[in-house]
Amino acid sequence: MTKNKRLFGLPWEMVPSIFALAWPTMLEQLMQTAVQYIDTAMVGSLGTQATAAVGSTSTVNWLIGSTISAVGVGFLSYVARAWGAGDRERARRASSQAVLAALVCGLFFTALTLGLSGRIPLWMRADPAIQELASRYFFILYTPMLFRTAMILFGTLLRAAGDSRTPMRVGLLVNGINVVLNCLLIYPSRPVLGVMLPGAGLGVTGAAAASAIAFTAGGVCMTAALWRHESLSPKGQSLRPDWEILRPCVRVALPNALQRFATSLGYVAFAAMINSLGEVSAAAHTIANTVESAFYIPGYGMQTAAATLAGNALGARDNRRAGDLARMILLIEVSLMVLSGGALFLFAQDMMSLFSADPRVIALGAAVLRMVALSEPFYGVSIIIEGMMQGMGNTLRPFAFSVSGMWGIRILGTYLCTQILGMGLISAWACMIGHNLALFVMFLICYLNGSWNPMNRQRLPDSEKEA
Repeated sequence: MTKNKRLFGLPWEMVPSIFALAWPTMLEQLMQTAVQYIDTAMVGSLGTQATAAVGSTSTVNWLIGSTISAVGVGFLSYVARAWGAGDRERARRASSQAVLAALVCGLFFTALTLGLSGRIPLWMRADPAIQELASRYFFILYTPMLFRTAMILFGTLLRAAGDSRTPMRVGLLVNGINVVLNCLLIYPSRPVLGVMLPGAGLGVTGAAAASAIAFTAGGVCMTAALWRHESLSPKGQSLRPDWEILRPCVRVALPNALQRFATSLGYVAFAAMINSLGEVSAAAHTIANTVESAFYIPGYGMQTAAATLAGNALGARDNRRAGDLARMILLIEVSLMVLSGGALFLFAQDMMSLFSADPRVIALGAAVLRMVALSEPFYGVSIIIEGMMQGMGNTLRPFAFSVSGMWGIRILGTYLCTQILGMGLISAWACMIGHNLALFVMFLICYLNGSWNPMNRQRLPDSEKEA
C-alpha cells in the first residue's frame, strides 16, 4: 500500500508502529489489573470490612501516583521530541535530570505520606471501625515511595525513547512478586492440593507488605534498566540542576501536575462522599472501580503510543505525520473501546461476583458498571487527544478541561445528589459519566479546530522552542 493510495484515506502503514508501542503497555496494564483483581479478591475473601479498609485510601494512592506521573509527562514530552529530532545527547541530559527529580519527589512523598498516614482514613471519612486498619495498610504501602517514584519516572523515559517492552517486563516481575507474596502473607498456613502452604496470616497488613516489597524490586530493576540503556543512560551526566533541560520540562509538567493533583483531589472528595453512604456502597464502588480499570486498558495503552509518536512528529517538525497519527489512532481507539464497553455491559454482574459474595454489593456494582460502559468510546476519544497534546508539550488546555469537568460537574453534582438530596451510589456514578462526556466534547472541539497541534500555528510557543 503506498502513501498516495490509502484505503478510506487513512494511513494504514502507521498501524504497526502504533501497536509496537501500545501492546507492551497494554500487556503491562493488563497484568497490573489482573494483580489488582487478585488483590481485591484475596482481601475481599476476608470480608466487606477488609475491602472497605483497603478501598478507603485508594483515591489518595491515585492522587500521589498521578502527581508523580505528571512529572514524568514533562520528561516524556522532552525526550520524545529530542528522539524525533535525532538528538541523543539532549535525551541523555534529560535522563540525568529525571534521576534528580526521582530523588526529590521520592523523598518528599515518603515524608508526606508516612507523616499523614494516621490522619488520611479520618479525612476520607472511613468508618471508625476500619480507620486503624486502613492507616496501617497505607503506612506500609508507602514506605518504599522512593522506589515507586523511580519505577514511574524511569519507565516513562524508556517509553518516550520507544522502549515500552522493558517497563512491561519490570511490571510483570512486580506483579508476579506481589501475587506470590500475597499468597504467603495474607493467609495462614493451609493445605493446598495436599501440600501444606506456609502463610503468615497477616490479612490486610500482609497485602500491604507484599505490594511494598514488589514496588521495591520494581524500582531497583527499572533503575538498572535505565542505567544500562545505550542512548538514555545517565552515567557520566551531572546530577546538578540543568535549567536548560528542566525549564521546558517544568513548563509541560506543571500544568499536568496541577491537573492531576486537582482531579485526583476530586477523586478523593468523590470517594469521601461515597464512603459516607455506608459499607455496601463503599465496597461496591471499590470493586466496580477495580473491574472498570481492566476495560480502560486499550485506551491508556494507545495513549502511550499517541504521546510518544506525537512528540516524535513534533521533534521532526513533520505536521503531516502528526495529522495521520491522529486520524489512525482515533479510529483504532474508538473501535477498541466499543468492544471493551460492550463486554463490560454484558458481563458486569459476573465480574462483580468474582470479588464479593454479598448480593447487595454485586447488584449495586453491576448497575453502575453498565451505566459507565455506555460512555467508554467517548472517553476513549478524550484519552487519545489528551495523550497527543501531552506528547507535544501542550498541557495547559487539558488542565483547564479536566479541572473544570471534575469540580464543576462530578464533585458539585455528587455533593448535591448524595449530601443534599440523599441519593445513592448510582447518582454519583451518573455525575462521573457526565464529567467524562464533557471531556469528550471539549477535547473533540480542540481536535476539530486544530489547536491540539502546535505545528498548526505559525509561531510555536516558547516552551516548544526551548525544547
